[in-house]
Amino acid sequence: MLYQGSAFRLEMLSGNILKVVFDLKDQSANVFNALALKEMGEVLEVAKKQSGVKGLLFTSGKPSGFVFGADVTEFLDHFKKSETEMVSWIASINDIFNGYEDLPFPKVALVNGFALGGGCEIALTMDYRLASPKAALGLPETKLGIVPGWGGTVRLPRLIGADHAIEWITGAKHYKAEEALKFGAVDGIVEDAKLEEAGLKLLEKCISGEMDWKARVAQKTSPLKLDKIESMMSFEGSKGFVAAIAGPNYPAPVKAVEAMQKSARMNRTDALKVEHETFAFCGKTKTAECLTQVFLGDQYLKKVSKKITKDAKAIEHGAVLGAGIMGGGIAYQSASMGVGVLMKDIKHEQLDLGMNEASKLLNKEVERKKITPERMAKVISKITPTLSYADFKDTQFVVEAVVENEKVKKAVLADVEAATSENTIIASNTSTISITKLAEAAKRPDKFCGMHFFNPVHRMPLVEIIRGAKTSESTIAQAVNYASQMGKTPIVVNDCAGFLVNRILFPYFNGFIFLIEDGVDFQRIDKVMEKFGWPMGPAYLLDVVGIDTGFHASSIMAEAFPDRMGFKNKTILETMYEKKRFGQKNNLGFYEYEMDKKGKPVKKVNPAVYEIIKPAIKRQIEISDEEIVTRMMLPMIIESARCLEDKIVESAVEVDMGLLLGIGFPPFRAGALKYADSVGLKTLEEKSKAYLELGKLYELTPTMKSMAASNQTYY
Repeated sequence: MLYQGSAFRLEMLSGNILKVVFDLKDQSANVFNALALKEMGEVLEVAKKQSGVKGLLFTSGKPSGFVFGADVTEFLDHFKKSETEMVSWIASINDIFNGYEDLPFPKVALVNGFALGGGCEIALTMDYRLASPKAALGLPETKLGIVPGWGGTVRLPRLIGADHAIEWITGAKHYKAEEALKFGAVDGIVEDAKLEEAGLKLLEKCISGEMDWKARVAQKTSPLKLDKIESMMSFEGSKGFVAAIAGPNYPAPVKAVEAMQKSARMNRTDALKVEHETFAFCGKTKTAECLTQVFLGDQYLKKVSKKITKDAKAIEHGAVLGAGIMGGGIAYQSASMGVGVLMKDIKHEQLDLGMNEASKLLNKEVERKKITPERMAKVISKITPTLSYADFKDTQFVVEAVVENEKVKKAVLADVEAATSENTIIASNTSTISITKLAEAAKRPDKFCGMHFFNPVHRMPLVEIIRGAKTSESTIAQAVNYASQMGKTPIVVNDCAGFLVNRILFPYFNGFIFLIEDGVDFQRIDKVMEKFGWPMGPAYLLDVVGIDTGFHASSIMAEAFPDRMGFKNKTILETMYEKKRFGQKNNLGFYEYEMDKKGKPVKKVNPAVYEIIKPAIKRQIEISDEEIVTRMMLPMIIESARCLEDKIVESAVEVDMGLLLGIGFPPFRAGALKYADSVGLKTLEEKSKAYLELGKLYELTPTMKSMAASNQTYY
C-alpha cells in the first residue's frame, strides 16, 4: 500500500498500474469534503513520485456509487468568503484535479454508480470513463444556485460538444449510463464485477499505442473546436432559451452558459479562471445560499425520517377510504410504488371515479414513455375497488379520505376499527380537523394519526404526519414509513387546527382578503406575488385549492384562532362561496376556466367578477407593489414563528421545508423563516407597526420582538 488515509488509499497493481480507491471512512457514500480533498492531493503527490508507472485506475470503494459530489454541508461557510477568497479556494482544488489530468500516463475512471457534481468532474479529468449499468452522471450544481467549479464548464463541452454540455449543466439532470454513452461522456458500459478487468484492458490498449490517450488530454485542455459563427449560434441561442426557463430569480444556468461561451476559445488554464470567477459570483448570491439551505433541509428531513423508522416494518397491504380525487390519488401513489391497496367507497360511481383518476395518471405516464403499458397494467392490478369491509382484516394501514366533515369522519373511523385487526393503523387525510378530536371516536386512539396529503397527490411531495394526544410513537413510525414507501417526504407535526402548512397558509390568504377590502385588484396581487416567486398568486391558488374548501377551512381556522384569523364582516371568500364560485372544480372562481386541447384548465378574467367583489371593498388606498408583498408575507412569517414557538414542529428547517414542499414557497427564498432572516427581524418589526390597525395578524410575537432586539436569526 503506497498510501492509506481515512478517505483514500493508493496501491500498485501488477504491471505498474496505480489504483486510487476513494472510500470515505464511516460513510455510506463518497463525498468530497475538506478531508477527502486534502487526501486526494496527498495521493497525487505520492503518485507523482512513483517510477515506471504505466497507468492509473480511479475507483470507488463504495458499492453505493462512485462520488456523490462535494460535501454541501460545507458550502455555506465557503459562501461567506469574499469573491477573491472563494476564487482562491476553488482554484486550489482545481490544481489537484488538473494534477490528475496531467499525469504522464493513461488514466481510467471506473464509475460504479452515481458520479454527480465533483464526482462527475473528477471522472472527466481521467482520459477514459467506464461505467456500470447502474451508473448515472451529471452536473446538478445549478440546482444549488451555483455553476460547476471543478472544471465542469471547461472539460464537458470539449468532450461532448457545447450544445450537449449546455443541456447537461443548465438542466442539472442525471444521465444514466446508456444516455451518457450516447453523449460520449463515458466510453463503455461494463458489469460491476468486470469493471476493473475492463479498465486494465483499456489501459493496456493505451500503453501499447492502440488508443491515443494523449489526444484525449489535448482535447480537454485546448480551446473548443467551434468557429466564431458556430460559437455565437450555439451560445447566444441557448442563453435566451435557458433564461426563459430559469427565470430572473435563478441566475446560475445563464451564468454557466456565459462562462462556457467566454472560455470557448481559451486553453484550460484561462478557461478555468473564467469558471472560478463565475462560481464565486454565483456563490455570493442570496439564491445560492437559499437553494443550498433547501438541499440541506431535504437531507435533514431524510435523516429525521430514517431515525423515526428504524424499527418500522414495511407496509405490504394498504387501504383507502373514499374514492374521490384524493382517495384515487392516494391509491395510485401507493400502487405505483409497489404497495397493494384496497379502495373502498359506498357507491359504484365513486369507485369508478377513483379508478379513472388512477388510470388517467398512468395513461399520462405511458404517453410520456415513462412507463410501459405492461407496467401500467401491473400498477392498476394493485388497486382493488370494493364496496365492503370484507377484505380489511389483513390490512396493515388504512388512510381515510372521505368528506372533510368531523361527524362523517368519526362515524367512518368507528366502522373501520370494527372491520380491521387491533394492529391496523388508521390515518385520516383531514387537512384541518384536529386529530385529537377525531380520535374521540376511536377505541384504539394510539393506533390513529393524521396523514395529510396535498393535492394533486402524485405531484406534491409533502405528507404531514400528525400526532394526536394519544397517538403512539410506533404508529407515527409506521405512518412515516408508509409515506416514504409512497415516495413522499413526511414531516411529523403536533396536532392543532390546520396542522403546520394550512395553519400558516390561511394568514397569507387573510392578508389577501384585507388587500381586497382595501380596493386592491386581485389580478395585480397575483402578478406581484408571482413576481415575488410564488408559482401562482393567492387568487389563482384559492381557485386551484377550491374556494369551497378554502371557505370551510378558514371557518375552522377562525374558530381555533379567533384573535388573528377571525373576521367581523363577511369576506370575499364567503361571498364567492355563496355565489357558488368554487374555483377550478366548477370553472368559476376569481377567474373563469376553459379546457385547452390537452384538457388543462386555462384561466381568463370575466369583468363580471368585479361586481361580485365590489361589496367586499371597504376603502380605496394607494399601495405600492412592495407594500403588497409585505402585507401578504408578514402574516405568513409571523404564523410560521408561532408554529415553531408552539412546538408544532421542532425546527425552523421543518417549518420552511413544509412550506416549500406543501404549497410551493419560492425555493430561491428557502422558506418563510429563512426569508425573515434575509429581511431581518428588526426590519419586519418596523414594517409590522404600519399595519397593526389590521389586527393581531400583523403583530410580531414577544419572542420575535426579543430576537429582533438581540439581532437573533432562525438559522
